Amino acid sequence: MTRTIANGILYIGADDKTQDLFESQYIIPDGMAFNSYLVEGDKIAIMDTADASVADTWKENLLEALAGRTPAFLVVHHMEPDHSAQIAWVAEKFPEIEIVASAKALQFLGQFFEGKEFRTRAVKEGDTLELGGKTLRFFTAPMVHWPEVLVSFEESGGVLFSADAFGKFGALSESGFFADEDDDWACEARRYYFNICGKYGLPVQTLLKKVSALPVKVIAPLHGPVIRKGLEEYVNLYNIWSSYGVETEGVFVAHASIHGGTAEAAEKLADILRAKGCPKVAVSDLCRDDMAESVEDAFRYGKMVLCASTYDGGLFTPAYNFLHTLQMKAYQKRRVALVENGTWAPMAAKVMTEMFSQMKEVEIVGTPVSLKSRLHGSDIPALEALADAILK
Repeated sequence: MTRTIANGILYIGADDKTQDLFESQYIIPDGMAFNSYLVEGDKIAIMDTADASVADTWKENLLEALAGRTPAFLVVHHMEPDHSAQIAWVAEKFPEIEIVASAKALQFLGQFFEGKEFRTRAVKEGDTLELGGKTLRFFTAPMVHWPEVLVSFEESGGVLFSADAFGKFGALSESGFFADEDDDWACEARRYYFNICGKYGLPVQTLLKKVSALPVKVIAPLHGPVIRKGLEEYVNLYNIWSSYGVETEGVFVAHASIHGGTAEAAEKLADILRAKGCPKVAVSDLCRDDMAESVEDAFRYGKMVLCASTYDGGLFTPAYNFLHTLQMKAYQKRRVALVENGTWAPMAAKVMTEMFSQMKEVEIVGTPVSLKSRLHGSDIPALEALADAILK
């Protein structure tokens, strides 16, 4: 599929609806879009390639868009293999093509394609690439989410090629080609952001500041729909996410329960929170639900209650893995409360407290509720007090 997104700028990417996992870890029930573009001036620039899984479709789209013409440049915004897998093929197909990328990306080029010879041009912050009627201006975006990343701005059409920023999970055939056709862009974009880029809030903030003064009319990411309307809404969400702000007022209740007792307490606590007027209560079973969605909700809400069983004298594995992932993704600026369970020697609260203490600006509120095997009527007042503490 090729499609015009602005005058002289074509989409040539491809969907993959066969993959079950993105980066071999994130569930993608609606597949994945691997976006690529063609910028047509007097000279033609290919904007990134695509994943090996969609190689045949991407090549067909490229050749259809070229219609016998020869591209002068291949711009590489990001060297991760889902965007760079076809570089060697392009260089062999068009021997005179020049690969335009950051110096760090060109270093990575040799690591991914050992022994291959390429014509290259390193660009840095503020450099331009003149195509004749089209001008690409480059901005560095290190650690969004790799160190070599560039974004580029096509000045005549106001198109920002944003690399992995503003991406989302899902094939375009499922979500809609444009973001305004997507029934719920934020849902999978949020899950994508916090699990792929969440650790790198400061670099994302830096990038947002760099491009804030540009007259952007279209955002063309490497994954997910092209954004053409209401750009301020999407930028505002990215500003909230990358500054670790609170997107939705409410409480996220996450539980890891071995035999059901801890889960029962978590559900009871959720009912108490709702009864006390909490505007939104989201509940997740860390043993069964998608971990990436739980991470997403932990960042979405400003408050979280983590309920977990004791296991092997420590913390039940799903809860431990969840907290470890939050540590990796720079979880911060949040209020949390704890519920533990243990038949003879409860230890979960101690481990959770230690793990949260290693995170930035995370405040543990209230007195942790300690259950003995199951939820008992005598535990309800403690849950009520914990709900008051987290809602305060």
